[in-house]
Amino acid sequence: MTSPARTLQDEAYDLMIVGGGVNGAGIARDAAGRGLSVLLVEQDDLASHTSSASTKLIHGGLRYLEYYEFRLVREALIERERLLGMAPHIIWPLRFVLPQSLSPRPAWMVRLGLFLYDHLGGRKNLPGTETLDLDRSPRGSGLKAQNSKGKGKAFAYSDCWVEDSRLVVLNAMDAAARGARIETRTRLTDAVSENGGWVATIESEQGTRQVRARMLVNAAGPWVDALLRRIGRARDDRGVRLVKGSHIVVPRLYDGEHAFMLQNPDRRIVFAIPYEREFTLIGTTDEPWTEAPGKATISQGEIDYLCKTANRYFERQVSPQDIAWSYSGIRPLYDDHAANASAVTRDYVLDFEKGDARQAPMLSIFGGKITTFRKLAEHAMEHIAQLFPQVSMPWTAGVVLPGGDIAGGDFERFVADLIAAYPQMPRDLLRRLARAYGTRTSEILGQARTPADLGRDFGRGLHAREIDYLVEAEWARTAEDILFRRSKLGLHVAPGTAEAIDAWLSRTAEAR
Repeated sequence: MTSPARTLQDEAYDLMIVGGGVNGAGIARDAAGRGLSVLLVEQDDLASHTSSASTKLIHGGLRYLEYYEFRLVREALIERERLLGMAPHIIWPLRFVLPQSLSPRPAWMVRLGLFLYDHLGGRKNLPGTETLDLDRSPRGSGLKAQNSKGKGKAFAYSDCWVEDSRLVVLNAMDAAARGARIETRTRLTDAVSENGGWVATIESEQGTRQVRARMLVNAAGPWVDALLRRIGRARDDRGVRLVKGSHIVVPRLYDGEHAFMLQNPDRRIVFAIPYEREFTLIGTTDEPWTEAPGKATISQGEIDYLCKTANRYFERQVSPQDIAWSYSGIRPLYDDHAANASAVTRDYVLDFEKGDARQAPMLSIFGGKITTFRKLAEHAMEHIAQLFPQVSMPWTAGVVLPGGDIAGGDFERFVADLIAAYPQMPRDLLRRLARAYGTRTSEILGQARTPADLGRDFGRGLHAREIDYLVEAEWARTAEDILFRRSKLGLHVAPGTAEAIDAWLSRTAEAR
């Protein structure tokens, strides 16, 4: 999805954004929609690091109330319902059960926090908090009795689920549709100030070239400090604190479509969430990361911690041998010098250098969370507009992402209409495609009537036509991009599928 290289004189942009995570893609979308010329470069695949390693929640952050982060929680709660309306195919409501039997916090404190949670963000569509008797409620199924009195009480509240890496891709797609240039597998190797702007050197499989940009946006996530050092703009009074978060995926521990928020004696919380129909997702951890940014993997200590947490609550016990998959990510939190990793602020900080004749302007993004990416982009544009006063007003609130234009946001009705339109297609296949692509599903199905019309089946309904779409429209280049970021089919397909897909991609790339 890249065009031939152009000359330095021709290849000039208003903004160059470094980093293809949710913040970089969100800023690219917002800026392109306001008429700025934008180049986004990502050294790997979109969402290949932090943005695909989340707990996959659009939430206000209930536990952040303990740290008095009321502004962050309020902003996130407002965004929660807004994002639900923007992408009802990849975001949907999820009910959380918070058992009290093992809680280190008194029930009155939890209930007060949930009262604030229900009212801080002007909740309109999601149901509010209720109290459950876990011995009588179906939502207590699968939990252990903690004492002679049974399973005890719980509170149930609402948040939302999100397909995190798809959220990033959809923002990049919308940015590209509005004129932004998105280049994956492209690394910024150097950038120097020249005449009040930037001359940047970027490197990709096609070679090395230079581009000009009026302003640089550093949305490099865990690499934000490294980028500042590389271009000579690091400072001692600002920085990022890296925290590793890990998750495990195990065979399903309980029935039902609700999630659990599990409280530990150390006051940390762990979520247990229905995942890919057959599994339960358990996470996250919070461990300081002192190494250089890069690919992170779960430690034995984290595995033991997550298994122990699950085993305190559920009848079905978990051991390391039960783990079907694990993933880890490095969160680039703003360094507020908190005593422990769990207490570090999840709020974001935007560091803006307006620049002058000698120093080109730059905006660096520290921290942030998936739920507030759109608002972060709006705040970033407030700084960017100081250099580009011609930019239009904020526009992204309520404007749907690609595939999100589902009538009335009624996903189930959309799936029913899809089944009626393609009666010979397997219903599970249509539902999966609808969840991934929304109204863009028709671009994959086209005139096909049966699965055979979609070309080779690589397993679990992943056909050649879908792979071609992901390459042409969503920057997918490898089996990992397809099986674990554009989808989670990697959990379901047979051994050898990744190798078969990579061979297919290699042949089709040569044909192109």
